Amino acid sequence: MTTAAVGAPSSPRRYLHSLWLLSSRDLRVRYATSALGYLWSVLDPLVMSLIYWFVFTQVFQRTVGHEPYIVFLITALLPWVWFNAAVSDFTRAFNKDARLVRSTSIPRSIWVNRIVLSKGIEFLCSIPVLIAFAIIAGAPVGWGLLWFPAAVLLQVALLVGLGLLVAPLCVLYTDLERTTKLILRALFYASPIIYSVGDLPGIFRELAAFNPLSGIFTLYRMGFFPEVWDTLSVVMGAVMSIAFLVLGILVFGRLERPVLKEL
Repeated sequence: MTTAAVGAPSSPRRYLHSLWLLSSRDLRVRYATSALGYLWSVLDPLVMSLIYWFVFTQVFQRTVGHEPYIVFLITALLPWVWFNAAVSDFTRAFNKDARLVRSTSIPRSIWVNRIVLSKGIEFLCSIPVLIAFAIIAGAPVGWGLLWFPAAVLLQVALLVGLGLLVAPLCVLYTDLERTTKLILRALFYASPIIYSVGDLPGIFRELAAFNPLSGIFTLYRMGFFPEVWDTLSVVMGAVMSIAFLVLGILVFGRLERPVLKEL
């Protein structure tokens, strides 16, 4: 991944091999005793999408989003589940395998990157759900779908940067784990998931641009809803994702020793 240079010396090939082994282990452990297996990676966003679709189309008179609304929801909920699950796991990334973290010669950034990769694989495995609902709902597909890989790359950069910040800080300051959970709950409604950036009035639309998820979710939706394009959000999303990655690498380099002493 993007942070192979952080930590103890290690060849890229060995790093990537170890990263894959750890990520695949996470997936095996997650589904080893599960009867539904892979389906769990799609049930959460699917159920959430159906609930919000029912509430905003059958209970309330919806004034946000675009039709078909179920596809509009899923295009943001799938990457949100990836983001939420990864950030939640970052808070326990080092404490969970403290003994192995202390003893390994591989850069400790791998404990962050394996979460990003394993959750990212689950996200990619849930894409068929989006395709199925797009077909069923008759959502038009355009050239904007080419923005999808860019959205994935920006989300990877954002998550790696956040992981390199959150994981060591949660070791040094244990209260941050609970604080992170509260922030994630607020961030769900502060991100354009059940609405688009264009649905926000006045200054709130400009403030939303400073949430990197706004630009990323906009790019995910472009293939089906080109009208959601917001230049400020997309540009700020790209800039802030890269900025978080750079900041995370710098901070992690400074905090690695104190974290190892604390574990």
